[in-house]
Amino acid sequence: MFKKTRGNINAVMEKDPAARNGFEVFLCCPGVWALMWHTTARWCYCHNLKLIGRIISQLTRWVTGIEIHPGAVIGNRCFIDHGMSVVIGETTEIGDDCTIYQGVTLGGTGKDTGKRHPTIGDRVIVSSGAKGLGPINIGSDVKIGAGSVVLRDVPDGCTVVGIPGTVVRQYGHSTEDMDQLDMPDPVAVELECLRRRVVELEELIVREYGHEAIKRCGKEWQYDEIVSEINNQVYEEHHGGHDCANCKDEDCALRDVDLLMEQFNDEKPD
Repeated sequence: MFKKTRGNINAVMEKDPAARNGFEVFLCCPGVWALMWHTTARWCYCHNLKLIGRIISQLTRWVTGIEIHPGAVIGNRCFIDHGMSVVIGETTEIGDDCTIYQGVTLGGTGKDTGKRHPTIGDRVIVSSGAKGLGPINIGSDVKIGAGSVVLRDVPDGCTVVGIPGTVVRQYGHSTEDMDQLDMPDPVAVELECLRRRVVELEELIVREYGHEAIKRCGKEWQYDEIVSEINNQVYEEHHGGHDCANCKDEDCALRDVDLLMEQFNDEKPD
């Protein structure tokens, strides 16, 4: 336990710019204490003293805010920064030189038995609020962005962001730089691709039919135009003047359209 704790303190000294000396880290870093007592709890758990192991883990949770099940396997030189609300499940396996920030959950997804928590490789950074759920395998040298929810396996050397977690880069920057800002947004990238595609299509229309064929969206008529188009669509499909407000048919496809029209009217500028 003492050798492993010394390695954890050295990891904090290397990775945390606020750490001034090893004695201060030992006294004031909750991650070091949580990992130190986890070593004892795991020994009890593996020697058929499961209740004592659970008691130790719960006492550690009350003191540090970090909940590590005594069945979890955690490698050397692990750095749990701040640590509040970190939850690590029973069958979780974490490699060496990993960094885990506050609010991280490495949990299961249901009532499955056996292996039901993530397996994490070496030199992995799990940023604030990230979740890894289920018996997934996260490779070595992986960065998981803040707030991401990882539900599938991740190969080595990848950067994962989003909900659900999406691989946005492979073999990019090393995890040793501790950079958590250079995380591409896959949704923003997709929207930019769509925007560029729209521009290309507009250019094709202009070349074929001229500028007058392009209908621009202006603020002065945007709401009126949308409501008018919805109205036309509704009454073209229902020649009898369908009254959505008094319609008793719960499966009527126009009920949602009518609510949408009301929302546009409510939001319509004066």
